[in-house]
This record gives sequence, structure tokens and C-alpha cells, in this order.
Amino acid sequence: MIRRRTALSVSAASALLLAAPLLTACGEAPRAGAAAVVDGDRITVSQLQAQVKDVRDAQRGSAKADQLLAAGGRLSQDTLIRMIQFRVIERAGQDNGVTVTRREVQRARAAAERQAGGGAALRALYLEQGIAPDTIDEAVRMDLTRSALLRKLGTAKVNTVFAGTSKALHIDVNPRYGKWDDDQGTAVIAKEAWLRTSGGAPEQA
Repeated sequence: MIRRRTALSVSAASALLLAAPLLTACGEAPRAGAAAVVDGDRITVSQLQAQVKDVRDAQRGSAKADQLLAAGGRLSQDTLIRMIQFRVIERAGQDNGVTVTRREVQRARAAAERQAGGGAALRALYLEQGIAPDTIDEAVRMDLTRSALLRKLGTAKVNTVFAGTSKALHIDVNPRYGKWDDDQGTAVIAKEAWLRTSGGAPEQA
């Protein structure tokens, strides 16, 4: 088993969710009722909506409720991207001999709570990133897995591993949430014709 630091940086955890690349699928449309299909396994629209509802409910109870709710226009897409990314990271860890135990997750979360100023403060930080309190442990586990892969493989190789893992999982995203790019790691909404320039070429992002 690979040794790793158990202290989870709050900024590092946020970076995984904010800066992690999106992914683009080519191929046939996902099966009916699916927000995405990963390795033949559906992430259903109802599963996605349940996670989004958990986030919204928690945000409504926050002291920053108005701010959080107003900033959540992409919450459904961002949540789906995160759900897919977690599966890619988990499979990459399995394929490369990286495992994270429940005890390591507990230690990392406790360290992050101390750094943030308490459990409530940490929950608030994650909520700002669109993560409900009951999914924080999963986010911590994925961050630890990703960090362990970075230490074991190095940045250049780990990016190749993530892209290769994504391709092997044959990720297909419902067009309403965008397309999946195996090399970049995020789902991008396609531009409609009326968003193009007068010359017909797509506007630069």
C-alpha cells in the first residue's frame, strides 16, 4: 500500500473540483433516462437530480443562501462532471495500485476541518463548490486518490493515465449536459448557431 499524507488541503480539494478538466464523448447518444453512461453503467437523470437537490437544500440553509443559489446556474452540469470524474479517478487508482482506506479519509477530513476552523466551516467551503455535506467523504477520497497517483506517476504521466482511463470507460454524456473530452476532462456545452460570429466561425472561448 502506498504511504501518503493524510492532511487534506482545503484549497487542494477545491482545486480538484474547480480546475479538474472536463471530458467529450463521441459515439451514440446515452440510453433513455441517462445523464451519462460510464463503462456501460448509467448515471441516471434521477440520480443526478437527487445530488443536485441535496446541494440546493443545503445551500438554502446556508448563511450565504442567496449568493450560493444565484451562482448555481451550472450546478447540474458541474455535478455530473464531478460524478464522472470521480469514476475516472477511482478506476485509475485501481489500475495503478492506489487505494485509500476509510481511516485515511477520516484522518484527512479531520485535518481539513482543523485547517478550515471546524466541521461547519469545512462544510461551508465544500458547499461553495457545489458539494453537499453527505458527499464530502467521497470528495476527500477522490482527492487523496488523485494526489497519490500524482506522487506515484508524476504530473505528465498521470494526465496520460487519466485520459487513457477515460477513453477505456467509453464515457457518453447526454447532449443536454455537453460533450465529454477524454484528453481535457470536462463536459462542454456546444455553441448554438446564434452564438457564432457573423463569419460563421465559432467564437473563441
